[in-house]
Amino acid sequence: FGSLLGICLIIQILTGLFLAMHYTADTTMAFSSVTHICRDVNYGWLIRNLHANGASYFFICIYFHIGHGIYYGSFLFKETWNIGVILLFLVMATAFVGYVLPWGQMS
Repeated sequence: FGSLLGICLIIQILTGLFLAMHYTADTTMAFSSVTHICRDVNYGWLIRNLHANGASYFFICIYFHIGHGIYYGSFLFKETWNIGVILLFLVMATAFVGYVLPWGQMS
């Protein structure tokens, strides 16, 4: 599942860069820039949905990766396991920030 995480990360970076090209980082214009991406940009709706669903798929792969590590006893390697836990919290914080970015009702 580590290689799937790498593929998901590359997809997230590429779609995120494309979305960042059209995103306005202003609290009054953020939501309207997201609707602009979905309605006016060619295949913007597809890129946004790939980015949103890719984040969910990334977390599914992370949970499988953690389960794989627990099943095979990888938690016995303390340094590696601790770095993985730190990376998990960093990914969760990044996902939270990405969830808040559109400044919509759910944000």
